[in-house]
Amino acid sequence: MSFESGISEIVLVVEDVARAARFYREVVDLQPSTYGSGPEWAWFWVGDPKNHQRLAVHKGPLLYEEHSPLPEGKRWGQVHFALNVEPARLSEAVEHVKACGVEVYGPIDFKWMNARSYYFYDPDGNLVEFWSPGAK
Repeated sequence: MSFESGISEIVLVVEDVARAARFYREVVDLQPSTYGSGPEWAWFWVGDPKNHQRLAVHKGPLLYEEHSPLPEGKRWGQVHFALNVEPARLSEAVEHVKACGVEVYGPIDFKWMNARSYYFYDPDGNLVEFWSPGAK
């Protein structure tokens, strides 16, 4: 039995909150949330807000950073995460990102998952994936 029931939030540490917020709002097309947003934070809903799954961009530092086993300056870094995109909307989502001037890589077809993925980087070097199960 698993203790978790899903992802609550992903927080990305970024250099420029306004720039990152613009990217996730305009390029990735995430819906902004007023949850804790301000000059050092920007929050977005991932999927239906009723599911309470969020992505945030934050200037840093984060809670308990001083307890990290990694040296200062290396405690947080670029990450990769995937957003689930319905197969019928995958081409539209990819074209939207390209139209915003962002280079998109792929497709990569994962036969073992019966899924197709496209990848692109945010302004802070985080690798974002549009993952679509069942897409052809």
